[in-house]
Amino acid sequence: MKNWIIKNLTKLRYMTGIVSIALMVISITFICVRGLNWGLDFTGGVVSEIQMDSQITNSEIAPLMDAGFNQDVVVIAADEPGRWILRYAAPAKGVNYPEITTVLAPLHANIQVLNTSIVGPQVGAELAEQGGLALLVTMLCILGYLSYRFEWRLAAGSLLALLHDVVLAVGFFAMTQMEFNLTVLAAILAILGYSLNDSIVIADRIRELLIAKPKQDIEATNNEAIVATFSRTMVTSGTTLMTVGSLWLLGGSSLQGFSIAMFIGILTGTWSSISVGTLLPEFLGLKPEHYQPKPIAEEP
Repeated sequence: MKNWIIKNLTKLRYMTGIVSIALMVISITFICVRGLNWGLDFTGGVVSEIQMDSQITNSEIAPLMDAGFNQDVVVIAADEPGRWILRYAAPAKGVNYPEITTVLAPLHANIQVLNTSIVGPQVGAELAEQGGLALLVTMLCILGYLSYRFEWRLAAGSLLALLHDVVLAVGFFAMTQMEFNLTVLAAILAILGYSLNDSIVIADRIRELLIAKPKQDIEATNNEAIVATFSRTMVTSGTTLMTVGSLWLLGGSSLQGFSIAMFIGILTGTWSSISVGTLLPEFLGLKPEHYQPKPIAEEP
């Protein structure tokens, strides 16, 4: 059975590789055409903190705030019971928002506005610039590590798998127009680390097989490496998905974007490590000779 899987896995990898390329093209199209729905962290806005009776819930506050401010207001529970953080876009020039106490008056609760602060567009632009710089530095460090750890063909496969995961996660947010904020950016950075770990495990096994079985076809070597690491990959991905799924269901709206991005990243990271990360080295001509020890030239 194992030999049959190893023999026929190549066709499946080619099919999944084609699907991955199609998904990347679709994601890039959505990113270019629709763009991202940047959150207040990047665009600037207003953050207000209020205190009210502890029995009031998020589902009671959010509809009133959305209707009163004519926009989607982010309602986040603070550390103390009855304390809430409200995040919404700054009013346009010449437009005044109603008082929060007036908007929430139908709740018949004792409402106190503790503080209100404004995040200016300049601060948001700086956050976007620093976030993009963090993503770039992370990718460069990963590129340097892969170049040192593996021969460039295997390194290129792992790097393409990383790009695949990030593009698909960002493309999902562009397609759905969900808010892209700092927590989502943190999830993107976490996806890079998770996907890299998965890709390195498979690439390291491929390298070992190239050294141990130099006469074996590269397709069979890749298939054998995937089968050898499959159970480990499924256990790791499964337990991580359970954790992120629990965070998605129980973490509330403040962690929804982070949880969704991580969930997508884990799925695509597992997928790409098996398909994209192994296909590209094949097309680039990876051979056992690239990992065989080179003979030392004799001195005359």
